[in-house]
Amino acid sequence: MNARTLRLLINWWPPFLLTGIHATRITPDFHEVDVELRLRWYNRNYVGTHFGGSLFAMTDAWYMLMLMHTLGGDYYVWDQSASIDFLAPGRGIVTARFRLDAATLDDIRAHTADGDKYLPQFCVDIIDSQGEVIARVNKTLYVRKKPKARDAPP
Repeated sequence: MNARTLRLLINWWPPFLLTGIHATRITPDFHEVDVELRLRWYNRNYVGTHFGGSLFAMTDAWYMLMLMHTLGGDYYVWDQSASIDFLAPGRGIVTARFRLDAATLDDIRAHTADGDKYLPQFCVDIIDSQGEVIARVNKTLYVRKKPKARDAPP
């Protein structure tokens, strides 16, 4: 699936559509994804700021999807764990920017070349329209080459 099609489909996926989460950009090489969340009556908490669950949800699965597309079908890629630190109240439009660089991909390939599992860690900030970090999400993924793609032992 190409990046444009994925962006269109995921924006209609009910868990994102019904919470107001919107992918605004996915580069064709899947190395960059931008996601936004607008504050609406249905995604605000009791005190009128962004609901923490929506903030956390806007970061879910992006690194997994990016790695699946960049590494290809020879790898298992799963979200292993995640945590979120709420740093400031979120109001208005908030955004998260996900980035993969060549060094990270090379590192993952090197750690999984022999069929070993690898647990790369990623950090993404959720920022408001003034550029203030309102939350920080740390994610750990599980990556492993599928048995059919592993190098034969010597």
